[in-house]
Amino acid sequence: MKKERIDLPKFFDFRKTKDGQKKNYGRMEIKNISEEKAELNIYGDIVSDEWGKWTDDDTCPTDVHSFLQEIGDVAELDIHINSGGGSVFGGIAICNQLKQHKAKKTVYIDGIAASIASVIACAGDEVVVYSNSTYMVHKPSNGYFLESLNADQLRKDAEILDRCQEAILNAYMPKVKQGVTRETIDKLINEETWLVGHEITEYFDFKVQEENKAEASSSDFYQAYKRTPKSLSNAEKQQSQKNQLDQNIIKATIKEVIAEMQEEHFKKEKEDLLKDLDQYGV
Repeated sequence: MKKERIDLPKFFDFRKTKDGQKKNYGRMEIKNISEEKAELNIYGDIVSDEWGKWTDDDTCPTDVHSFLQEIGDVAELDIHINSGGGSVFGGIAICNQLKQHKAKKTVYIDGIAASIASVIACAGDEVVVYSNSTYMVHKPSNGYFLESLNADQLRKDAEILDRCQEAILNAYMPKVKQGVTRETIDKLINEETWLVGHEITEYFDFKVQEENKAEASSSDFYQAYKRTPKSLSNAEKQQSQKNQLDQNIIKATIKEVIAEMQEEHFKKEKEDLLKDLDQYGV
């Protein structure tokens, strides 16, 4: 079930930063900025634009564009990813923007890089995974909501998705290990493959480090994947329950505030009425 959208305060702040200070782009954090190095965290779902965001955790291409403009010509850029994926076109745009930046880019998969987030990871000149990191590749798909499509429209959508898969393959191939063929990676995509730790380096030329303790990644997209591990499905279910509880608390608080405001309003009206009665000697 899709989360009910909650309009949260934005954290975008475009003022200049000094060394050691931190600037937030939702859950995209610019921190430790200097002339030499900047750090970017992409935690949350990947969406195509601001209108697609459900929480401030979500990231869209304009966020990354603003980030890259802000950091300027730094020599090194560390990119930390913990994302369940999202929009294919949004993710490809983010990947291409990062690739075009002149800095030496090191990507760290802190927890999970699933679906289009695994493509964004390939923007790094060097990619580091941990022994407990998860990397998932699969076929791109379309979701339909209250929409009826005929055969011609479905065939057109299928052609677009095939082209998306070609673009995704093109992003993966420069990062595969020597001897791994395009057909092998295409098969992994078609089968929706979940790789953990050293399994990732059987196919991709990534570096492995010791286990990393990362915050669990929450994503609505886990429910759409066919082979999502139970641990992620259960975590998402618990997160969904927590979100619902938080929403209920917010709604209850709003009701209490409204009730207090109404009571204060009626109290004032009563006082004004009594004053009027006294004025006319009633």
